[in-house]
Amino acid sequence: MTHPAPLPRLHAITDERIARSADLDGLAQQLAAGAGAELAFHARGRALTGLEHYDLAVRLSVYPSTRLFVNDRLDVALAASASGVQLGTGSLDPAHARHLDSGWWIGKSVHDLREALAAQAAGADYLLVGPVYRTATHPGREPLGSGPLAEISALGLPVLAIGGVTPERIRELRAAGAYGVAAIRALWDAPDPEAAARSMVRELTR
Repeated sequence: MTHPAPLPRLHAITDERIARSADLDGLAQQLAAGAGAELAFHARGRALTGLEHYDLAVRLSVYPSTRLFVNDRLDVALAASASGVQLGTGSLDPAHARHLDSGWWIGKSVHDLREALAAQAAGADYLLVGPVYRTATHPGREPLGSGPLAEISALGLPVLAIGGVTPERIRELRAAGAYGVAAIRALWDAPDPEAAARSMVRELTR
């Protein structure tokens, strides 16, 4: 599958709290300034209404150096002219999603090697793998660690590691084969979002 642009290495994912934050636009501007073309914003929020999700996607699409991805809501991705979609467990298969827009980067969220193999067979372009480390976002889920991450990376698809990601851990993640990383709190809640994004991109591209 040929895409119009490379897959960004840093993915800033929202949740409902961030989506509804009064500081959303300012934070997004800082992240875009720090990461530039290596940044993809993910419009995500399971409890958002369709209109809220669309509004979030549009607000995250205005930074010309970055790319917009939309989680699960393919109708929103189409309406907002997203560059990619992130599919969860109950979403449409990647092969079916590709019929909607052949230019999308289509990712699948996976938690182990079995799910990764299934996603690859279904036509995913990349895999979002985690949680690699323990994270407050999913406190009940055991972290994978770098070993299983390396096994999944060996399948050959670009792998984005998520869960407890910090700039200090990126070297270990890259050694395990990760192409890039995704984060929520480590970017949106950082004391200096621009510096956090710049630091992560520096570690991912060195």
